[in-house]
Amino acid sequence: MTETDPLRSRASAASAPAVPEPRANPDLVGHAAAERTLLRAWTSGRLPHAWLIAGPRGIGKATLAFRFARFVLAGGPGSAEGFAAASGGGLFGAPDDLFVEPADPVARRVASGGHADLRTLQRTFNEKRERLRSEIVVDDVRDVGAFLHLTPAEGGWRVVVVDNADELNRSAANALLKVLEEPPARALLLLVSHAPGRLLPTIRSRCRRLALAPLPEATVAGLLARYRPDLDAADAAALARLAEGSIGRAVELAAAGGLDLYREVAGLMLGLPRLDSAALHGLGDRFARADGEAAFRTAAGLLGRWLGRMVHAGAAGAPPSEVLPGEADCMRRLLAAGGLDQWLELWEKVGRLFARTDSVSLDRKQVWVTAFLEIEVLARP
Repeated sequence: MTETDPLRSRASAASAPAVPEPRANPDLVGHAAAERTLLRAWTSGRLPHAWLIAGPRGIGKATLAFRFARFVLAGGPGSAEGFAAASGGGLFGAPDDLFVEPADPVARRVASGGHADLRTLQRTFNEKRERLRSEIVVDDVRDVGAFLHLTPAEGGWRVVVVDNADELNRSAANALLKVLEEPPARALLLLVSHAPGRLLPTIRSRCRRLALAPLPEATVAGLLARYRPDLDAADAAALARLAEGSIGRAVELAAAGGLDLYREVAGLMLGLPRLDSAALHGLGDRFARADGEAAFRTAAGLLGRWLGRMVHAGAAGAPPSEVLPGEADCMRRLLAAGGLDQWLELWEKVGRLFARTDSVSLDRKQVWVTAFLEIEVLARP
């Protein structure tokens, strides 16, 4: 989560139920088909040793991975081989989903990170720099192979969840590839990926791919009502649309004051081709402050998605979706002024500019102003 100004008071947000971590979340919403795919593979007795669970960020991929890990480590549940069903299962006693009761000892150990047969591979803390590493390094991967070759402590399976595989650096990816090439028996690797096209082709080819779709807008709004009951219905609906099918993104935007920030960003776009210089520089000043990094990243993402929605709508020849009134007309006007190809090029250029801000420590205000000046030039008829 990012900090900065919340949509509502900190007190009301603090009283809302916390979103469970994926390893501790017993609920999976909107991915029943993917769950059935895993269940069929399990009950067939020919479970692939590696799965690539792919889809947009924040839609429940890691939640599904840990849900399946709990199911496998619990033995199916029902027997050591996993083909007998949990009580209350489906037809003829077979399980009809991957649910394991949160009170089950296996579920409790998975949630606490204390299950001896489960390893989670993710970015680790850099003691020297006193912050989380930006990638998964080879040292984090080296012992995965040895771990999987050990006899399972509880007599069943060894499971590794990689959350997320996109963060593997080159050396770490090659080390993981060696594990995938020679998997031991009763070993299961679950790779979570937001952008599977960036992974090594050899990694992708050794995994069974399971693609998850973005959640329906109504589902995201319903989950927001659960996790952020302090939001009114109109704000929850707007955040659900902004989140584009990601409950994780919706919750983060709510915590970061993202809807108010979006109104400011969209207001600049709606005013084009005349750019509100005072509003532009006011935002830039806010981003330039020592505590403005999180707000800058949120605003950069919101602007990128605004431009992306416009470009996608222009390419599809479909009416652009609106979060705020007037956006569709504005997007049509801008597309007519600059042309689809030029807007696509500018969208990519702005994305690269924002991406370089952290890597080379660019001035955040200057980057923000530069991006909008480029947009203003193309917006002129």
